[in-house]
Amino acid sequence: MPWNFPFWQVFRFAAPALMAGNTILLKHASNVPQCAQAIEAIFQDAGFPPGVFRSLLIPSTQVETLIADPRVHAVTVTGSEGAGRKIAAAAGAALKKTVLELGGSDAFMVLADADLELAAAVGVTSRYLNGGQSCIAAKRFILVESVAVRFLELFQRRAGALRLGDPGEEGTDVGPMARADLRDELNRQVQDSIKSGAVPIMGCQPTTGPGFFYPISILDRVQPGMRAYEEEIFGPVAIMIRAADDEDALRIANDSRYGLGGSIWTRDAGKGEHMARRLQSGVAFVNGMVKSDARLPFGGIKASGYGRELSALGIREFVNAKTVWIK
Repeated sequence: MPWNFPFWQVFRFAAPALMAGNTILLKHASNVPQCAQAIEAIFQDAGFPPGVFRSLLIPSTQVETLIADPRVHAVTVTGSEGAGRKIAAAAGAALKKTVLELGGSDAFMVLADADLELAAAVGVTSRYLNGGQSCIAAKRFILVESVAVRFLELFQRRAGALRLGDPGEEGTDVGPMARADLRDELNRQVQDSIKSGAVPIMGCQPTTGPGFFYPISILDRVQPGMRAYEEEIFGPVAIMIRAADDEDALRIANDSRYGLGGSIWTRDAGKGEHMARRLQSGVAFVNGMVKSDARLPFGGIKASGYGRELSALGIREFVNAKTVWIK
């Protein structure tokens, strides 16, 4: 399980799996060991039998051996695409079922008839929440050309009002990134895209001083072939892509190796639903921020993984369908 939402990500898989009658071994991200121990303590304090939920403080190098153990019957991972591929390969070699919830490059499609004030307000929240370090953050803002300039004005005004700083201080909106290497890689993606012709509107230069901060940033005129277009941008950088019309916006949205979530912004709910059904993603929202809700199944397609968490489908991922026939 990942570090960016170290409690919620665990409970969203653990609750359905436990309800189905399974026991659980958790290998949490190595930088949140106290969260892993606290979660195990929560289950113990709730009265679960010993061993039903165990947090294992082990390095990643031991995971493959753990997966191969015959007492382990299924594996789920939330994390990067690279981590998902390694886990799936190890589980496949041992013939174990997997559920993968991996990276995303969610499209935020602003159509010609969108409520721009609402879209900009929600877009800023979706992009910069948790420092932009979320798999379902709005990452690719696909703007129909006729409304692009106005949307950018509204978006920049709201983004510019956000306060970057210590997350422990009252009034801070955006905190630092989790690690120096993540910040450095984000900056390389941004700078390489600028060299390829993308236009920096705000931020887009690393800050100095203590903490792994990256400024609240907007990168406009992003085109195919640029790193910001092709790769997941995991940090506080909003990517703006121009589309000729609504259909072109949908084409661009689907022009991605990822398929986790996406949203469509339009005053025509019928059109929004029609486009949502054609959007290549596991989750599609019309006039709302993409989020996970325990009542609704959640998961991706393409390089964003497979399988579903939450809702009834999430419970069924961790059970075996068995036929019993009696004469």
